[in-house]
Amino acid sequence: MENPNKSILEGIIFIFGEDGVTLEQLSLAIDYPIDLTKILCDELIEHYHHDDRGMELVVFNDKYKFITKPFIRSYVERILTLSKTRQLSQSALETLAIIAYKQPITRVEIEEIRGVGCELMLKKLQAMELITESGRAESVGKPILYSITESFLDLFKLMSLDELPNLPTYEDRTEESQLFE
Repeated sequence: MENPNKSILEGIIFIFGEDGVTLEQLSLAIDYPIDLTKILCDELIEHYHHDDRGMELVVFNDKYKFITKPFIRSYVERILTLSKTRQLSQSALETLAIIAYKQPITRVEIEEIRGVGCELMLKKLQAMELITESGRAESVGKPILYSITESFLDLFKLMSLDELPNLPTYEDRTEESQLFE
């Protein structure tokens, strides 16, 4: 019969994700001696080493973690590309457009254009690796400047920002805008 502790170890390592978990932590979790815990972990490593598995168990910096095998990458990228475009709200798209056309640009400048706060949106777009901090402005307080990333170009299938459509120019002023002067 298979050792049930091996399944427990597998679940624990999976839950810890990118952070990984040490042999000592695993040993304490299942209340098992370290040397026997290592044997179970080695068996798991061997189990996931085969080519018919989509992930493998590795040890980096004395921490056990699951990683996907290299051949999986292109499939994951397809899903991420599709899900990123579906995840982008109207406000995210507006913020991205402002950054793409006006970069480098500060948060305050973006907020002036959009008319609403965008601090959380900027954090979300950074987490999605669509924008990045590209330095500091030479104005009071040295605010952070934002620019788009290569991931932005990849997501929208652009070779460069030159491929963005031209923005319309509004040289003809309407009567309404003249009233507020």
